[in-house]
Amino acid sequence: MKTYKAVPRKAMLTSALLAVLAGPAWAQDPAARETSTTAPNGVDPTTLDAVQVTGIRGSLTSSMNLKRDSQGVVDGIVAEDIGKFPDTNLAESLQRISGVSIDRTSSGEGSKVTVRGIGPDYNLVLLNGRQMPASNLGNGGAGLNGSRSFDFANIASESISAVEVYKTTRADNPTGGIGATINIKTLRPLEAAPVVSLGLKAVHDTSNDNVPRTLQGSNITGELSGIFSQTYADGRFGVALSASHQERDSGFNQATVAEGWATLRGSDTTDWRALPQPGTGYADRITNRPGPDDIYGRPQNSAYNVNAVQRQRTNGQATFQWKPLDNVTTTLDYTYVENKVQQQRSELSVWFNYGPGDSTWTNGPVAAPIVYSEDVVNGDVAMGGMKLATKNNMEAVGFNVEWEVNDALDMTFDYNRASAESQPDGPYGSAGVLGVAAYVRGKTTVDYSGDLPIINIALPPGGIQASDALVTGSVFQNSYNKSEVEQLQAKGVFRFADYSALDFGVGHTKVDNRSAAAIMQRDSWGGVGTPADYDDSIWYADDMAKYFKAFSGHNDPRLTGQFLVFDFDRLRDRAAQVANGVEPACPTCYVAPTAYSEDIRTTETSKSAYLQYRTTFDWNMPLHIAAGVRYEETEVESQALVRVPTSISWNSLNEFNITYADEGAFVGGKGKYDYILPNLDLKLDLSESLALRGSYSRSLGRPGWTQIESGQRLDNIVRTQGGTGSRGNPALEPLLSDNFDLSLEWYYGEASYASVGFFRKNIKNFISNTIAREDAGSLHTPVGGAYWNEALASGCVATDTVCIRNYIFTNHAGDPGVTSTGVNSAGQQTGSIVGQPGDPIAGFDVTLPANQRSDHLQGWEVAVQHLFGQSGFGVAANYTKVKSGLTFDNLSLGDQYPMIGLSDSANAVLFYDKNAWQVRAAYNWRDKFLNGIGGQGPNPNYTEAYGQLDLNISYAVSEQLTLSLEAINLTDETMRTYSRHTNMLRYATQTGPRYMFGVRYKF
Repeated sequence: MKTYKAVPRKAMLTSALLAVLAGPAWAQDPAARETSTTAPNGVDPTTLDAVQVTGIRGSLTSSMNLKRDSQGVVDGIVAEDIGKFPDTNLAESLQRISGVSIDRTSSGEGSKVTVRGIGPDYNLVLLNGRQMPASNLGNGGAGLNGSRSFDFANIASESISAVEVYKTTRADNPTGGIGATINIKTLRPLEAAPVVSLGLKAVHDTSNDNVPRTLQGSNITGELSGIFSQTYADGRFGVALSASHQERDSGFNQATVAEGWATLRGSDTTDWRALPQPGTGYADRITNRPGPDDIYGRPQNSAYNVNAVQRQRTNGQATFQWKPLDNVTTTLDYTYVENKVQQQRSELSVWFNYGPGDSTWTNGPVAAPIVYSEDVVNGDVAMGGMKLATKNNMEAVGFNVEWEVNDALDMTFDYNRASAESQPDGPYGSAGVLGVAAYVRGKTTVDYSGDLPIINIALPPGGIQASDALVTGSVFQNSYNKSEVEQLQAKGVFRFADYSALDFGVGHTKVDNRSAAAIMQRDSWGGVGTPADYDDSIWYADDMAKYFKAFSGHNDPRLTGQFLVFDFDRLRDRAAQVANGVEPACPTCYVAPTAYSEDIRTTETSKSAYLQYRTTFDWNMPLHIAAGVRYEETEVESQALVRVPTSISWNSLNEFNITYADEGAFVGGKGKYDYILPNLDLKLDLSESLALRGSYSRSLGRPGWTQIESGQRLDNIVRTQGGTGSRGNPALEPLLSDNFDLSLEWYYGEASYASVGFFRKNIKNFISNTIAREDAGSLHTPVGGAYWNEALASGCVATDTVCIRNYIFTNHAGDPGVTSTGVNSAGQQTGSIVGQPGDPIAGFDVTLPANQRSDHLQGWEVAVQHLFGQSGFGVAANYTKVKSGLTFDNLSLGDQYPMIGLSDSANAVLFYDKNAWQVRAAYNWRDKFLNGIGGQGPNPNYTEAYGQLDLNISYAVSEQLTLSLEAINLTDETMRTYSRHTNMLRYATQTGPRYMFGVRYKF
């Protein structure tokens, strides 16, 4: 369906002229164009967006026209040619847009996007206007996943024609994006010139060379892509087929404090992890001890690890279009995505027990260790290993009918069914971890003052030997996530005679999401068997220092880098055969369970309807107006697998324990909400080249899947006053944002413009935890029951649990619920007392998410794009500044709920595009941002400011043959994450440059 847009004739001419000047184009079939209504100058303003020009300059021209002609604030990226998107990764292309920043995987690849400070969970991703499902596994392939974020690393860019980023909300777009709605557009054969194209790439990732030899993949991996697009029957039938397969072998290495920092106040004397107060304990060994009002952190562990990653990504798409009549176009398309990832890890780590040692500290108010040590005798040098294998699949089928009913009315009917699935792809589940240790560690010291922590371990002569090593604890996990979307949309446009139009539509969307997990953990951290049970040939020695050359300090003589690499499969098989003291060998301890212990199933059903009126007042300064309203109603139904509590047993003086049924059960819950979401977009053409925009809209962002799950989980230990637990809340409301935008845009030359924009988002319904007093059905507690009250009547007081228990065992042993087992050394009777029918129902303080807070964020976007005449040179640059009250307070130790991902960002692209050569150097920078909370309590995790330079060079040997060379992370940048102080490292990550040589041939 053609999108009606009333545009003054001068603006039509300008847009058409820019498109013509930009260079060669592929457009609608000529026969199809002849049937459309054209302006007197021969240019059809309603189909200008269908024109795509080639090359860097052509891509920037088309992107500029998209921005200029759009309703509201829209940015985008258009393919430089069929099958040639600016970057091989969609996320890395999106980061070139002002206000868009990306999260990277540990191996350095773009994965998820943040827009204007709003994180990935609150940005909606569409494929050809249809809502896409998103599936992910938990961190490291483990645990439940509650995220709605879309992983762009799963999608190859070769079949993508354009990506549109709607920063303001429109009534005709599906809801769910507070930051932005991102629409990925693919090739349509009736809108493109016929093409047959084949691409080959050889990929060399230098990080593959920087891992132990037994973990390395191939130095050169391949990528194959192809596109076929053709029309038949005089342009009435079209077929477009595209496919790609990419293999990438890479690595990344990290220095970590993975378990986080115990964060305390300097005056704390009750926490066992606290430093001794002045004049006590080993306080004389502490230099510049944190003051009483300072916040400080002690590390739980420190480690180095090396990781090898192999990835195989396959994408395919088939699109069929048929025009049975001049005014009817039908489209059937199918999309398939598969992304397999395998990862192996070897580690050298030391664990601290918050014991005596020497330390030196920075000044407050947040104090961090400069040098930290603990005294250790025959402690463990931990050298664990991990093997991970996961597979992500996505399939989508869509059918679309566009019907130009008459000159005034267009209708579109669209049906979409899509699924995304993330699951294990290896023999050991989604992830398996083997702990390994050699008990030869002496005093351990870590210098945290540099970018790379320097770990120094006192070792015996000869260091760590294979003959000292054995398996300790282990964890094998299975995780699963599947999301299915079924969507039906009916839309229409009615055009009035006065260059006005009415958009209208209804929609129905059903999303089914399932997240499940299971774990097998063997807590044999003291060791399984003895070192003699393991053949020395399983291990070989290596040195960590050589894998961190991008960090200063890697060659520090204090660094203890010696560790043992092992054959994971062989060691796992052996551990399954070794008895552990009196325990027999346990083969089942080394495989992931197939029955899920956690299972959340949620259905979200949404109904929508919208109206939007658009018009243009053709004054001296034409004013374009679009005013709309969308009604959205959503019903939530959740089922969660939980353990079923059957009774409370009083087993010791101060502890009551919950007893559970052997089998779990699903518990359900429901929620419902509806909202009216208005939007108003204004654009005033101050001149032919200068435009002023203003927009207001209301948008919503849905809660995470684990936040709206229905299951209640009780903590095993109950006290006399009751117990504690947690649950989700299916009745949560979505985040609701009132959005305001104002921008000034100056289009002053061919593919050249400058713009400045201000935005503000007033967001309410932020989700934070609260505590509610709840019961657990018929779970009776002995406290206040018949036996308890009888003991009080005999003279016991409520606080004397010894008296109460002795009375009950003496007078009711053998009665229902009372089992006496004797007397302990203190003369106290022992046994269990179980709550009985008629006893009080136990109360629990249950932590649950609730809508409690409101705040705002605001910022500025500045962008410029300039071509230097006909020289072929050009530049595109932008900067985004974001500010909000939703920040983390490093001086507070309580729970906090800041905005994740809030940061400034900037881009600069220099390019040359003339004759046969195209050269693009792109630098992207993102300022420090909060990427999450965790690591021993509510501690912040900040990612340091990061900048990356990428280079792309291509040469057209002929009209058919093009050669290309790409370099990613050309300057070998590293990434670093820390907690409340830069010395409180969480992760320091080294990847490496990646080079690609490509050949593309168009037949």
